[in-house]
Amino acid sequence: MNTEVWLEFVRQNWLILLIALVAVLLVINVVKTMLKWAIAIVIVVALVVYSGVSIDQIQNTVTSVKDEAVAKLQDEALKMLKDEAAQATFKKSGDGSFTVQTPSLKLVGKPNAKTVDVTYRGVSLGQWERSEQVNALIRAAQSRK
Repeated sequence: MNTEVWLEFVRQNWLILLIALVAVLLVINVVKTMLKWAIAIVIVVALVVYSGVSIDQIQNTVTSVKDEAVAKLQDEALKMLKDEAAQATFKKSGDGSFTVQTPSLKLVGKPNAKTVDVTYRGVSLGQWERSEQVNALIRAAQSRK
């Protein structure tokens, strides 16, 4: 399981976890029969069931925040396509692939491919369709050769 999810769960539910820990310690120290282990097990199972629901919710939240961040980076990268087109450099490799580099962006692709790999300020944004904006940047970089 993801450690970020567990840490976020502990941060949000530290009081409940503390109360459960105190309850388990009290039960173990006060009750001297088999009943103490049954009560302790019930408390632990209740925590596990409770945390399972919350951890899923936290994981969904972390995923949605990550998706929003990637979307914002993609928007910034599209803006940079226009702004940095004049500074773009074009390099062609022996296998036919090419690299277009600007101060903030890096595009790697093949001549007839429908997608290019995009990196924005060192962060990979995955493969993008070769839209008109992307093709315009490639053409601008080729013309500067």
